[in-house]
Amino acid sequence: MYEQQPWGAQQPGPYPPAGPPQGGPGAAIAVTLKYHPISFLMGLFKPQTTLNGHQVANAWGRQVIPVPPGQYHVHVHVPYLLPPQLGPADLGVTVYPGQTLELEYRAPMIGFIGGALGSPPQKYPGMTASIILMVVSLVILLCVCGGIIVSAISDSSSNSYGMPIHDVVQYVAGVLLR
Repeated sequence: MYEQQPWGAQQPGPYPPAGPPQGGPGAAIAVTLKYHPISFLMGLFKPQTTLNGHQVANAWGRQVIPVPPGQYHVHVHVPYLLPPQLGPADLGVTVYPGQTLELEYRAPMIGFIGGALGSPPQKYPGMTASIILMVVSLVILLCVCGGIIVSAISDSSSNSYGMPIHDVVQYVAGVLLR
């Protein structure tokens, strides 16, 4: 999506090119990158933060990027295989002299939706859908386990398919339900 060009090369669009990280009279953009603990596998991948198309950071946590005052286009995503970018998020910001602009990025709970980038605090995108999926999975698991236990403690010697019930399952179910 963004080509890596040397510092100072002209970028198309309304935003001026970002200076090198050491440039800027006291202005900065501070980006805090977070993922939810349930999505712990996200920690295996390093997020990429770009400023006007130039990569400036690639780590979770708080990154302070010194910049000269001006307008910038901030893009954050987590590189992956399919899709190639998890949780892409874009934001246009204006940094004034002497200002440290605080931004927060939250990676999504579901890989196929965008991340949240803006002033803190941000919410985790896809949290409601993740909770619903976990509850549905738990209900299905409980129904399956409950069905096995009920069929194991029934007095019939075979289930509805005519297959004999294993004595071990019947014994374990009897111990658990005492």
